[in-house]
Amino acid sequence: MAFKDLLKWNRRVSAVYAVGIWTMVGSYAYFRYTGRYEDIQEKRKWSQPEPDPNQVVYKTAHSKTVIVYRKDFVPYTTRIHNFIQSFSNTSDTGDSDK
Repeated sequence: MAFKDLLKWNRRVSAVYAVGIWTMVGSYAYFRYTGRYEDIQEKRKWSQPEPDPNQVVYKTAHSKTVIVYRKDFVPYTTRIHNFIQSFSNTSDTGDSDK
């Protein structure tokens, strides 16, 4: 590349960057002026539900995880394991007691 080509490339990239930055600043100013942009934290007011003994809440800086424990719940992995084990255990089926 010749030196003139590098200068052309540099000017073009600078112009695209400047247009992008001024578009962002102009959009922010427009939305702030028209009142469409308001602080999101002011709009969101979370109501705190009553604490449930079957729920555990884990809060981090970026997420909130709620784990709900149900009565007599068997995980799917245990169900699948018990189903597969029922084929291999032919002596413990309990059909001989009938």
